[in-house]
Amino acid sequence: MMSPSERPLTAMIGLPDGPPDCAAYGRAGGWQAVRRALRDMTPEAVIDLVTASKLRGRGGAGFGTGQKWSFVPRDPAATRRKYLIANADEMEPGTFKDRLLLEGNPLQLIEGMIVAGYAIQAGHGVIFLRGEYHLALERLNHAIAEAREVGWLGENILGSGFGFEIHVHASGGRYICGEETALLTALEGRRAQPRSKPPFPQVGGLWGAPSVVNNVETLCNLPHIVTNGAAWFLSLGLGPDSGTKIYGVSGRVRRPGAWELPMGTPLREIIEQHAGGMRDGYRLRAFLPGGASTAFLDAGQIDVTMDYGTVEKAGSRLGTGLAILLDDRTCPVGMLHNLEHFFAQESCGWCTPCRDGLPWVERLLGAIESGTGEPEDLDRLHDHARMLGPMGRTFCAHAPGAMAPLASGLKLFREDFDAHIHQRRCPLRETA
Repeated sequence: MMSPSERPLTAMIGLPDGPPDCAAYGRAGGWQAVRRALRDMTPEAVIDLVTASKLRGRGGAGFGTGQKWSFVPRDPAATRRKYLIANADEMEPGTFKDRLLLEGNPLQLIEGMIVAGYAIQAGHGVIFLRGEYHLALERLNHAIAEAREVGWLGENILGSGFGFEIHVHASGGRYICGEETALLTALEGRRAQPRSKPPFPQVGGLWGAPSVVNNVETLCNLPHIVTNGAAWFLSLGLGPDSGTKIYGVSGRVRRPGAWELPMGTPLREIIEQHAGGMRDGYRLRAFLPGGASTAFLDAGQIDVTMDYGTVEKAGSRLGTGLAILLDDRTCPVGMLHNLEHFFAQESCGWCTPCRDGLPWVERLLGAIESGTGEPEDLDRLHDHARMLGPMGRTFCAHAPGAMAPLASGLKLFREDFDAHIHQRRCPLRETA
């Protein structure tokens, strides 16, 4: 059993009376990071501390948080307005970790944003929230109002001269808003489309001002790092990556859900101990280790440790760290068709390969699943995976992410594709 100091992100989640208020949060150790940062540390010292902790972004890319902050201009000429944005537009299929944090302890995110805002000297914070997260919206607004009332938000916090405000923006509901530059464009009231880089958001972001976009889970780690130090955070991980991670499992397991565990926890432990193992009558066949835009790994790789480097060496990405399981009674062709339907409808339409290529993939998979596919359709799918998969051939990472499950699925499930085409039906439809 992990102690509260070993599971800092969720220690105050699941309380009988719901999320803690400001007083209860303070009694449990909250607000210490704001006090320490604003009273005892310079912004540069906060950045150095976070860099030393080796905190990597928990939104999927895994970029170093301190390094990302270091790109924000700090010279006297860059004293114009800056922004900190919490990316809470959690629309990756199979991912629900940020929802747990937002609904369970919104004050933790608020404190993390104050610390991050101080580090980059941003006076304004925005939480870009998935529009369907109604309970999270309600609790965030309540927590922000209370924090402002008691003095944790506003002008001159703790008499430090630093002021910070937070506003919540409920998204209109597009997956592409999870891409940070499309998120910024949407915040400006325009159609959510990615921007060309450079300039990167840290130099020219929201309304042209320096801006940092961090994932909710990333920001929630900051109060604990500032309070307990970099060495403590480094000690929590089991391998090369530091801290804890909210891992999760969806699929035909006994207890689907999400759990805070040390970075580098083996997937077998997550599935068998925390998710209760596969349901009776079902056997694990393959899995997407980090959400829908990661590549399939087969069941023989279940012992992979869930850290960035190990999962990459296994042939996929850690992504959001929430695994989607494929069992032996679910059709992999049908699963891929469902995933590619999502990716096709969520393309922003900006670049031709993504806008026109993904609907072609969806139609080809639909034909194969329904029994009207032809052998040459597999060659066309391979061509799409080859042309759309590599980064740099489309305007953003949407199409490469969509091709990750397809390219791996074409390799792992070739017999299933052939059976659909030759039998003119889905072989598992009657037994699923």
